[in-house]
Amino acid sequence: MRLFTKRNLILPDHPDQTLETALAAADTPIMLTTGAQAARAAKAWRRADLLAIDTEFVRERTYYAELGLVQISDGQTVWLLDPLGEATLGPLRELLEDPSVTKLLHSPSEDLDVLAHAVGALPVPLIDSQLACAMLGQPLQLGYHKAAEWLLGLEVDKDQTRSNWCARPLKPAQLRYAALDVCVLPQMWHTLRDRLESLGRMDWLRADCERVIEDAARPTHPDASWQRIRGAGRLDGVGLAILARLAEWREGVARERNRPRGFIVPDAALLTIASNRISEPDGLEIVESLHPRARKRHEKAITEMVREVLDSGERRPVAPRATRAQRAVLTDLKNAVATEAKALEVEPALLASRKELERLVYDGATDPLPGRLEGWRGQILAPHIDSILSRDAGTEEE
Repeated sequence: MRLFTKRNLILPDHPDQTLETALAAADTPIMLTTGAQAARAAKAWRRADLLAIDTEFVRERTYYAELGLVQISDGQTVWLLDPLGEATLGPLRELLEDPSVTKLLHSPSEDLDVLAHAVGALPVPLIDSQLACAMLGQPLQLGYHKAAEWLLGLEVDKDQTRSNWCARPLKPAQLRYAALDVCVLPQMWHTLRDRLESLGRMDWLRADCERVIEDAARPTHPDASWQRIRGAGRLDGVGLAILARLAEWREGVARERNRPRGFIVPDAALLTIASNRISEPDGLEIVESLHPRARKRHEKAITEMVREVLDSGERRPVAPRATRAQRAVLTDLKNAVATEAKALEVEPALLASRKELERLVYDGATDPLPGRLEGWRGQILAPHIDSILSRDAGTEEE
């Protein structure tokens, strides 16, 4: 079965790393199922300046993703490491932490989560090829398969995407699919690097990739888990306090039992309970999204937490409604970002998201600029931000 189709093939200017070599490597990947095999492969890894890495995992029924396979390639060889094998994770951990080998991943956020949990290490230094594509004008969420088609004229079949990567033995079709997910990444990077350097944007990528690692290494406190729940903004201060308490409790239970949050109590149920301030077990009968078994198991804990919040008088601050003047300022900022993005031929969201612009307007946090905006983005946007916000401040004083 041919998973890659050559179309308008573009060969890189690197004779030792041709597409033919990379695709042939995907046909004959080296399986690493023991510690001894992984240790031998590690000798080759240490000689490389750059290695492409990808992971396959399963997380439908667990809180933590279950790592099923790790793919590694230098563009000439593909190694498929079985993390379920005996003593294979030690050499992988050493590779991830080796500062002399740059690790290349495409859209790595989920990979970083699973590696941090399963291996206890993050790939440093990191290059995110999806970010690199975005800095060259491609969509922010450009997938690996679309990137391969754009850069190398290759089409890939995605029929193994939803495979059970933790079942053994893995099928030949799965192994080939997994190998193809990394074998041409080094060639893609050669093209991306040359284009980024010609535009003077390599520093952009380095800064953003460092931030990606910093964010992945920063632990998420359970108290902030309510912020991921869509619809929380419709609650009042008391409702938000209840939601925050329930979401923190759910996070702890999900981690302890290693089950998805929704398996414990769905988001919709938490919102209904918080909105209606349900503090008695009988009241939970109106929560249609709460499974009877979950209601029976957790009704005492849930209603006690609601009563505690109500008795304490706790409230959470509610996001203020934007004034007409603030909406006008936000529109001006969005237009300024769009203008700069058009000049750079990138998506506006690469420069600043709506949430980041809203924070500028509502919080007035400009010294230093918040989050991503304090780096290279700030150099581009700061003149617009200062002008627009100072003009708004002057209008209010008048």
